[in-house]
Amino acid sequence: MLRDPCNTEWKMGKELSLTLFLVLLLCHKGNTESQTSCPYRCQCFTPAQVLCADERMTSLPRNMSKQVKDFIVMTSAVAYLFAHTLQESPQLIKLVFLNNALQSVHAQAFEHLTELRELEISGNPLLEHLILGTFSKQKNLNKLLLNFNKFKTVLPGMFDTLRQLETLQMKGNILTHLPTLLFLNLHNLRVLDLSQNKLEEVKRETFSGLTRLEILKMNNNLISNITSDTFHNISHLIELHLEGNKISELTDGIFSALTELKVLNLRGNHLTTFSDEVFGFSASNLQELNLRGNRLTELSSLSRLTSLSDLILSSNQLSNLPEDIFRNVTQLETLDLSENQLTFLHEGIFSYLLAIKAIHLHKNSLRKVGPKLFENQLFMQQLYLSDNQLETLPQGLLDPFVIQHTMRLHGNPWKCDCHMWYLHDWVLRNSQDIEMLDRMLCESPGFLRKRTVVSIDKDQLVCQVSKGEMPDLSNCSLQASGDTLVIKCKVNKCSPLTVKVLFQDNDGNIEEHLLKNEPEHSQCSNDTMTESPIL
Repeated sequence: MLRDPCNTEWKMGKELSLTLFLVLLLCHKGNTESQTSCPYRCQCFTPAQVLCADERMTSLPRNMSKQVKDFIVMTSAVAYLFAHTLQESPQLIKLVFLNNALQSVHAQAFEHLTELRELEISGNPLLEHLILGTFSKQKNLNKLLLNFNKFKTVLPGMFDTLRQLETLQMKGNILTHLPTLLFLNLHNLRVLDLSQNKLEEVKRETFSGLTRLEILKMNNNLISNITSDTFHNISHLIELHLEGNKISELTDGIFSALTELKVLNLRGNHLTTFSDEVFGFSASNLQELNLRGNRLTELSSLSRLTSLSDLILSSNQLSNLPEDIFRNVTQLETLDLSENQLTFLHEGIFSYLLAIKAIHLHKNSLRKVGPKLFENQLFMQQLYLSDNQLETLPQGLLDPFVIQHTMRLHGNPWKCDCHMWYLHDWVLRNSQDIEMLDRMLCESPGFLRKRTVVSIDKDQLVCQVSKGEMPDLSNCSLQASGDTLVIKCKVNKCSPLTVKVLFQDNDGNIEEHLLKNEPEHSQCSNDTMTESPIL
């Protein structure tokens, strides 16, 4: 079918196609021109961006276009940056050396790069030090990344001229100590990353001059002791990362100067106890506290942490928690108590956590919980009770939740008897919200062992009757004849009686038979003999 050339849609489509063709043609022309002037063994994404990533390249390209603003060198064999190496490119704004073979950087290598805003020298396993004066001309530098080299120390005065610096990273080196007053002139620094080194201590003088510092990362070092005044020069800190060190004790008031602190990560240290007294006597603005993987046996007080929203206490040795431990942390939204040694929880321990959304209690040793444990947790979205020693859950425990939530209940020795009726009904109604439902198995009684809870009929949830609870069976007798068993009972027609017989074969399959005596209200005074063969 031929299109009508007067058709408006056809005209618009033709014009759009023509425009697209012209754009592609111009782009191709621009790329061709970029490739024409692009340095050998490099790629030019735009006239302003050059990437050189060639293992055969042993020296930096020369005669680079004056339009280039971002110059990135990766995975090359460049080993030395000589004096005035980049003197022909003073216009550079961003310079990156990543995963190269650098062994030495001349003190005047960057002398002409006075416009640099970002400089990275990272991933050079043979680069052990930088010479004093290397950054003397980079007075406009905002970001300096010196990660994953082999720096053993940093010379005093190395950063003195970098007064506009906002981010400094030296993670993944082998620094054992930092010179006093190393950061004295970095008044605009916001982020300092010293993680993954070999630092054993830091002192108050180390952070002199860092009056605007907001994020400090010293995780994964060898720090074992922090003095009470260590952080007094960085009172505007918002995040403090100390995870993966060897800190065994925190003195009272050690974080008292950090009145704006919102994130504190102490994961993976050697702490045996923790108290909010480390923040001094005033209420703290802390929002996230991570104490995972310590050796905590005691949690004495959290009352000053009134702004806390996330508390991680997992992988410790907590066996008991005070009933009022969470009384003042009413803003808490996430609480992780998993992988501890808890055997019991006071029924009112969570009563003040009205905003809580997630409680993780998995991998403890809880044997039972009270029916009102989660009475006030209306907005719960995630509850993990898996891998404990729970045999059943009390009536009404899970009823308060009013929004869709995620549950984990597997890994418990569930006792699938008459005491499980409530949990069984709840599981069937909410099966779509239960993670790993196929791993929620009965441990007892024997004929239901290893069966999934969701696969069991409610009639199978029965309790064994003890002698003290056994009804009077004196009016019943058993007679056996060949392969027939006869139960003969004398019953009152006004008294219902149900006899249930379960046959179990060698494979554990159950076949059930019921016999009921229904009351006949019109003839309640007559006795009768009922003889019922059950095959």
